[in-house]
Amino acid sequence: MAFRFGAASIAARLFISAALSCIFILTLAGLLLSALYRQTAETALDDQLSVYLRALVADIATPGEDSRAEPGQLGEPQFELALSGWYWQITRLDGAKPDIRASRSLFAGRLPKLPDDKAEAAPDGRRRGYVAGPDGRPLRMLERVINAGEQGQFLVQVAATTQSIESQVSQFEVALGVTFLLLGLLLVAAMGAQVRYGLRPLRHLRRSVTAVRRGQAERIDGEFPTEIAPLADELNLLIVANRDIVERARTQVGNLAHALKTPLSVILNEAEGESGPMARKVREQAAVMGDQVAFYLERARAATRAGAIGVAADAAPALAAMARTFGKIYPAVDLLVECPNQLRFLGERQDLDDMLGNLIDNACKWSRGMVEVRAELLPASARDRAFFQTIIDDDGPGLPGDQRAEALRRGRRLDETKPGSGLGLSIVADLAAAYGGRLELGLSPLGGLRATLVLPALAEG
Repeated sequence: MAFRFGAASIAARLFISAALSCIFILTLAGLLLSALYRQTAETALDDQLSVYLRALVADIATPGEDSRAEPGQLGEPQFELALSGWYWQITRLDGAKPDIRASRSLFAGRLPKLPDDKAEAAPDGRRRGYVAGPDGRPLRMLERVINAGEQGQFLVQVAATTQSIESQVSQFEVALGVTFLLLGLLLVAAMGAQVRYGLRPLRHLRRSVTAVRRGQAERIDGEFPTEIAPLADELNLLIVANRDIVERARTQVGNLAHALKTPLSVILNEAEGESGPMARKVREQAAVMGDQVAFYLERARAATRAGAIGVAADAAPALAAMARTFGKIYPAVDLLVECPNQLRFLGERQDLDDMLGNLIDNACKWSRGMVEVRAELLPASARDRAFFQTIIDDDGPGLPGDQRAEALRRGRRLDETKPGSGLGLSIVADLAAAYGGRLELGLSPLGGLRATLVLPALAEG
């Protein structure tokens, strides 16, 4: 999957942007320092060449027996070695034929004149720039035109190879690169620590919200920075508002149930005292209305409880309590229960008891003597909700495939010989759906019916 910067976490966005800024700034600083160092090295070489240039100019201006205008009189052995890279040359410009004197290092070569458009001119008349030497190597050269009066007009040139400059700059760039690399690594590590420290309140807020969602806490507690504290306060208000809405809905559903049960009871009582087709029809329809009211009120309660925030229940104690209860109700049934202790249902304990109780009661009712109940956490990816499943197997007659869907329909009873209203499985299916789960019926390995109840769980970590 391609990385999308816009979808990255805040920590990744801050770290990547800071790292890129650091790389850009260090690169720019390295280029600037390298250019400044090259300029400094060129200036140092120019100063050295200026000394030799002034000495040659002095020799021309003060001729005599001790004149140093002849080769080998500048005190630098490099001017004596052929093609050493250090050269000087004096050219008389006002004669009929140019008179050229040069260092022995030039051998049979000559120094070219600096181009007028590429040479830098100093206030004292010196010009500096780069030319190609007699052996093709680049040279840094200083030249000056002087007028020696009766002696004539001369062009004095001094040049040296740029090898020393390139060597110094290369060594400096290597040292600078290593230094900036270490500095960059330290800065990146410091930025990573800074981002981690700066985002610690957000991680604390996330853990607090997770604790509320799991039912481990009732509100978000802790000290938060001024930028995050208002968000924590608003979340606490939202949690309180959600609980108030759930409580009001429960109260209204209960009031509605009582309000409807009383008129229905009156109608049934009046019909019981009468005989005839009308009375029978009234009793029949009143019973249907009672079933309808009970079913939809239970669905309303389930939907209200499923929307509550911060509610959780342990599955293991609930199943253990049911095993004890149904063991007494159905002593002839061997009821086996397996459930991890850490398994938690993300919802009301009452709803968990209602769903599992209906399924286990149905299994024991139809069993010939064996019922197995096994709960386990389902694997899920990091972005999915966590779910667990409870599998109830019995060794009863089971249900054919075409009748399993019918068994989940409200009020549908496939066998009138067993007691019950036929609402159990449909209520379980609707209640599981309200929590985002499901109820599935299938064939049990024991030969009877397998009921698989999938419900949301609290993910560890």
